[in-house]
Amino acid sequence: MKLNISFAGILIFTLLTVSVVSAEMRILCASTTSTQNSGLLDYILPIFEKKTGIKVDVVAVGTGAAIEVGKRGDADLVLVHAKEQEMKAVEEGFFVNRHEVMYNDFILIGPPDDPAAIKGTKSAADAFRKVAESARPFVSRGDKSGTHTKELAIWKKAGIEPNGQPWYLEVGQGMEKTQRIANEKRAYTLTDRGTWLATKDKDRPEMSVVLEGDPVLFNQYGVMAVNPEKHNHVKYKEAMQFIDWLISKEGQQAVGSFKDKNGNQLFTPNAK
Repeated sequence: MKLNISFAGILIFTLLTVSVVSAEMRILCASTTSTQNSGLLDYILPIFEKKTGIKVDVVAVGTGAAIEVGKRGDADLVLVHAKEQEMKAVEEGFFVNRHEVMYNDFILIGPPDDPAAIKGTKSAADAFRKVAESARPFVSRGDKSGTHTKELAIWKKAGIEPNGQPWYLEVGQGMEKTQRIANEKRAYTLTDRGTWLATKDKDRPEMSVVLEGDPVLFNQYGVMAVNPEKHNHVKYKEAMQFIDWLISKEGQQAVGSFKDKNGNQLFTPNAK
């Protein structure tokens, strides 16, 4: 009987120890739907986990929502793409150790017959003006994401207020769902190239790129840790291990080697 009690005690202690260790080896990253929809995180996270034993859980929302999750201390780090919002949050003390990680670009997609006659246009602002002048439907994410932020900046540059216009539809959805809605309505929408390349053959084969290449469409991604002085419960040490790996030679090679099924590189690493 004494032996059994002793064994049971050891077993309980072992299980509790494993539970504590497992809990310590999980961190939460708030990120964008584009890193999730493109498949990037599914590709790189297992590499990091195998190397460190740290499991990275992900909540994929719009950039604005991801930053708010971090501000509340409900995540350990964020990986997003709205530099102005990121820098403001760092200045406010919510995040520390921000690093640029990678980039791709935004593109304007629409019906292949291009009813607003955008193809050949070089300026994103001019393209948006053509959408407005032709009153062709435009689908906006409307979710304060990095893509939505960029879209609003382009409307502002074009001198147009789209809100309230009958041709302008805000859907409050992630990038993939927004593309699907645009396809169904034969509408235009702004998307990141990574999500477009990774998902365009799934259920939107009739959509096409109508504008690309304007420097204003550059799409930078950054990573930053939640400030432990704001939220002392966050796993700052483990979050920094992931950040350091992501900007390391190995992490950057992992980002750069991620491609879609057609061999297209979806993100270009540019950590400094």
